[in-house]
Amino acid sequence: MRRDFFKWCAFAGLGLAAPVRGQRAGRAADGLDLPAYDGPYYVVINASGGWDTTYLMDPKGVGGINRLYREGDIVTHGNHRFAPTAKSQQGGLSNEDFYAEFGGELLVFNGLDYAVNNHSPCSRYMATGKLDSLAYPTFAALVAACQGPSCPLSFLTFGNYSATGNLVAMSRVPYLPSLKRIANADAISGNQRAPYHDDFALARIEGALSEHRGARASQPLLPRQERAESMLYAAQVNSKALARVTPHIPQDIPKQRLARQAEIALASFKAGVCVSANLSIGQFDSHANNDADQMKLIPELLEGIAYVLHRAEDLRIRDKLVVIAQSEMGRTPTYNQGDGKDHWSIGSIMFLGPGIKGDRVIGATDEGQFAIPFDPHQLACDQDAGIRVRPEHLHEALRQFAGIADHPHSRQFPLGIKPEEQLRGLWG
Repeated sequence: MRRDFFKWCAFAGLGLAAPVRGQRAGRAADGLDLPAYDGPYYVVINASGGWDTTYLMDPKGVGGINRLYREGDIVTHGNHRFAPTAKSQQGGLSNEDFYAEFGGELLVFNGLDYAVNNHSPCSRYMATGKLDSLAYPTFAALVAACQGPSCPLSFLTFGNYSATGNLVAMSRVPYLPSLKRIANADAISGNQRAPYHDDFALARIEGALSEHRGARASQPLLPRQERAESMLYAAQVNSKALARVTPHIPQDIPKQRLARQAEIALASFKAGVCVSANLSIGQFDSHANNDADQMKLIPELLEGIAYVLHRAEDLRIRDKLVVIAQSEMGRTPTYNQGDGKDHWSIGSIMFLGPGIKGDRVIGATDEGQFAIPFDPHQLACDQDAGIRVRPEHLHEALRQFAGIADHPHSRQFPLGIKPEEQLRGLWG
């Protein structure tokens, strides 16, 4: 039973929350149940490759920046201005429908300066807020390490840049059947109807483990022996916690890419075994046929975000779910000879969730799609005295929002934002 559990964890790239020696006595006294993490939960959705923001939240109908609409076609909803896509989309969810449903909850920042325009450094920069280091954790990993380090699936990732800073285990569960097998480690191939042991036998095993661990808590052990005992104990503890996921795994596997990832993350959130998830949808790097590609991918992305929010509401965790939608770059304001757009170091980001005041658009780009300098205290454009807002400014604000800015893990990875450049009141 334990061997199969470890085998499936290894197959899924799963990191276990293993009790350390100093916690042995306390763990034994508390029994074998890990408490359920009760939120908030964080989902970071990555449009990998570089989305064209002029076809979403930063519309430009002038200067030939796009070929699907003109200035007079731009749609407004509340304070949001966005590109019309209902007539151009290839499947998915149109901008019009997305903003009609979620615009009142949505905060958009335009004119974000990535400083560079290559995929690898930009992905790292957007994920961590640090351009010149490979050691920094992503925000999703950092918040998981600060708020739920003992959760068995504390930080889930489905691709894109996912460094952890060695603060928390990186968990990969690529398919719903894999999650089912892991969640039902005490059953043959994850089948609840074929358990390895009856309930009374499992209770005896757990009792024996707790009694044995308590009796040996004060005894000195060789490092290899201590590690083996800790892994055995952790396997049993995590196995019980992961079993809470089972009732929330859907019977039918959705077809959408983001929806499949979302089901794994949301079931883990609901079960209290996960803090954050890094979702990813790729192929946005539209160096050729930009308009056709973006009109297929942006609606798919929005449909995926809507799926996350609807399923979170079904599971009654929507009021605890924070969603961040981002990309590592934008697309150029000009087309190349292949009707594509190349890399552009100016872009946008979207936020939605409890504690975030919606129906707001902050920051801007000019008619040439260049970032307009920004006053971080007034939260308004200031061409003369403003700053260029970069990912580290947003990450500092996210750390403040999550209440982890002063956590030792955050202090271990400082972002170096001066007080006068901190975004004050960003979340409303």
